[in-house]
Amino acid sequence: MQKELRQAALACLAETNAVIKANAVRQLASNWSAGDILLDVNQSISTYLSVPGRPEKPQLIAPRLLKHRAMNTLEGRAALIHALAHIEFNAINLALDVIWRFAAMPAQFYADWLKVADEEAYHFSLLNAHLQTLGFDYGYFDAHNSLWEMAERTKDSVLARIALVPRTMEARGLDASPQLRAKLAQVGDLTATEILDIILRDEIGHVAIGNHWFNWLCEQSDLEPVSTYRQLAEQYSAPKLRPPFNMEARRQAGFTEVELEYLGAL
Repeated sequence: MQKELRQAALACLAETNAVIKANAVRQLASNWSAGDILLDVNQSISTYLSVPGRPEKPQLIAPRLLKHRAMNTLEGRAALIHALAHIEFNAINLALDVIWRFAAMPAQFYADWLKVADEEAYHFSLLNAHLQTLGFDYGYFDAHNSLWEMAERTKDSVLARIALVPRTMEARGLDASPQLRAKLAQVGDLTATEILDIILRDEIGHVAIGNHWFNWLCEQSDLEPVSTYRQLAEQYSAPKLRPPFNMEARRQAGFTEVELEYLGAL
């Protein structure tokens, strides 16, 4: 019997082992590409499973409680790589959650977010492998849960989810990438800089997918995108956008000139 994509995404989401989760997502994407997975867009799915599945470590604490470590130490560099791996682990969960949670969207919507989940799993695997070469494993350092907290707040609205996770929180990754890359290059971690180049390339595509579906949803409900985004950001207490902004990456990801002009005035 063939698996169904949205049910399979939920099963991956509930997996608690980070490495097994990443591998399962990559296999699911491969099976989908081969035509071995069915899709039921209209099924309303409920679950008794605890989501997202996550390992016992890292311990999740408030962002303000995270230790700041010097980048010129091995542990400081490893802590930064770990933080990036944690972001990618959360991003896997976010993409999987969109697939199973929100019914009655076009088939391409689910295919797009499976592509995102697959690439996030690839990014996590690259970062985790590099972390291990430094003598650490995912879970060694504490982490925070801000990304998933926004997913919780937007679990009842696909419009709010798309507006405030890929277009807000993940887009901040585009802005942060140049500075992070520079820090890692400065301490001579060329492997990490190469991984960040891959992540930035793919994340531009992920934010572009978010922009596409946000604009599509606005069009379906006859909503003006810019004012709708601002209303949602206020309603759901989204993080305030602060410079510097990676304008070129945001432009490539499909933000309009009106949106970029607004950011430029902040």
